[in-house]
Amino acid sequence: MDIYKKLSWFFKEHWKSYTTAILALLIVALLQLVPPRIIGIVIDEISANTITQSTLIELLIVLAITAIGQYLLRYVWRVRIWGNSARLERIVRNRLYRHFTNMDSEFYQKYRTGDLMAHATNDVRSLRMVAGGGIVTLADSLSVTIVTVTAMFIVVDWRLTLLAVIPLPLIAVTSRYLGKMLHSRFRSAQEAFSDMNNKVQESLQGIKVIKTFGQEKEDTQEFEGLTENIVDKNREVYKIDSLFDPALSLIIGASYVIAIIVGGYLIIDTEITVGEFVTFISYIGMLIWPMFAIGRLFNIIERGSASYERIEILLNETSSISEKEHAISSKAVGDIEFSVDSFTYPNDKKASLEDIHFTIPKGHTLGIVGKTGSGKSSIIKLLLRDYDYYNGNISIGGQDIRDYTLDSLLSAIGYVPQDNFLFSTTIRDNIRFSDPTIPQEEVEKAAKIADVHGDIMEMVNGYDTETGERGVSLSGGQKQRVAIARAVIKNPELMILDDSLSAVDAKTEEEILSGLRDLRDDQTTIIIAHRISSLMHADEILVLEDGKIAERGTHVQLLNNDGWYKDMFNKQQLEEQVPELGGVE
Repeated sequence: MDIYKKLSWFFKEHWKSYTTAILALLIVALLQLVPPRIIGIVIDEISANTITQSTLIELLIVLAITAIGQYLLRYVWRVRIWGNSARLERIVRNRLYRHFTNMDSEFYQKYRTGDLMAHATNDVRSLRMVAGGGIVTLADSLSVTIVTVTAMFIVVDWRLTLLAVIPLPLIAVTSRYLGKMLHSRFRSAQEAFSDMNNKVQESLQGIKVIKTFGQEKEDTQEFEGLTENIVDKNREVYKIDSLFDPALSLIIGASYVIAIIVGGYLIIDTEITVGEFVTFISYIGMLIWPMFAIGRLFNIIERGSASYERIEILLNETSSISEKEHAISSKAVGDIEFSVDSFTYPNDKKASLEDIHFTIPKGHTLGIVGKTGSGKSSIIKLLLRDYDYYNGNISIGGQDIRDYTLDSLLSAIGYVPQDNFLFSTTIRDNIRFSDPTIPQEEVEKAAKIADVHGDIMEMVNGYDTETGERGVSLSGGQKQRVAIARAVIKNPELMILDDSLSAVDAKTEEEILSGLRDLRDDQTTIIIAHRISSLMHADEILVLEDGKIAERGTHVQLLNNDGWYKDMFNKQQLEEQVPELGGVE
């Protein structure tokens, strides 16, 4: 029952509603005693040949009133209890979602998307059953059992009742033992479901790659292996679950045997009537549901407990990125001072950045270039506060970026990443994602600067064109330019283009960069690129190698250095003239 202690915060909040529902359940349990007793009375009246029409009508009226009362009260408790369980599901799911949005990069490296989805769906549903079906089963089984057994003692015979209920405590012992076995098996089944979720999510995202490499058969076989594992794990759950009903049936059957034997003797000795015995047997029949319900209750509790443990593990994860108590809430504006002596990713032994020091005056443009893995994106991740632990200091406007609230910092930055993510909505809504109320003329202005307006107008639905999941209906270049327009329309103090022009040709690239220079004359820009032509107009260019600054200067100064930058520039110039030489590393 620990799960109910853990959820006590919810039950305390809705105690009035649950109290009303449980009272309704209790009254229903009392009303259920009436029909068996009336049947017993009728049998005794018939046996004594004293039954009259008026008596029969009176008893039928009582039965009708009882039925109507049970109907109304069942409606009350169902609305209350199931309504509250839906509220709990909403609260926990919203709490999980908010938690997901507040977590840092490390969290998403630790947990896969499919696993998180399984927590937010299957596990939350199991928790809803604890607050719904679990409460109903617990309250109903207890109230029916207590009321019925009490009636058996008072209305029929206490000796018969005492003997007949002797086997019933075995139900609690059996259910407890089987419940423990069920708990561990159900948790394994949930974990297997998470693994399958991860596989489906990853395969659907990479379906083009799978088809390109002809791995459909192998991928399907891997999926079938995971689904087979789910079947095996759930089979273990059902094996234990299936033991509940036979065990309970055996115990209840023993109660029937005792009742028939002892009841027969009592009828022979005229200590009880036949009608009272029929009432007693009916009452034992009423106890069947509560006894079976105990097994069901342990099933619900163990499933819910396993799911809540999994949810708690997620909710107890803390982000390494936190805001200070009196953090600066005004937008970050001013010169950027980047002074990092070293930065190492979690679980890495080698530093990804060392001795990176540069200043970007407000309104200037910084270019960053280097081989893959040289540390370009690491600089951006620190600026975006994906990671806060590093030796050094990063400031904007003279204030450490860790002194700002995340909203005030990130609202000042427009970021266009390498992997351009578009939402499954229209092009218009993707561009104005930061503010859905932005008028159409502003959307078109941003699209023109990103040189994608013409492409959009050639589409049948124009700006109402649905991009599809992750922008699947657009080409790579169109996705990049829509993402740039989305950053432009935000009018950020700092714009970061992280290799976001790689899918457009040189002419389009120059038009976009020219438009950005005209628009952002007094705002700061950082451009990361493999293509040197993207950086030629930057006020300063950093050449990174193995996490360190290998060269720095303007485009002209770096060409005079006879270093990696000059070699790469000459190679790219030659490739433009002779494309068949291949791409750049």
